[in-house]
Amino acid sequence: MCTSYKKLWKILIDRDMNKSDLIRQAKITSNIIAKMGKGEDVSLESLRKICIALDCEIGEIMEVNPKGEKT
Repeated sequence: MCTSYKKLWKILIDRDMNKSDLIRQAKITSNIIAKMGKGEDVSLESLRKICIALDCEIGEIMEVNPKGEKT
């Protein structure tokens, strides 16, 4: 399986935010953002914090490709 966070990056662009803004607002670490940038898995707690900070649902920030193909 591959995880894609392209939806999150698009939301940040649409809201005129950068990754540092998200780190501060969601109270997450830069390591989490780095892992997401590589398409790696992060904890559900981290995803929950991001969703709360952006007032969105988890499906709006990520998607999983069960066939393992990077998107």
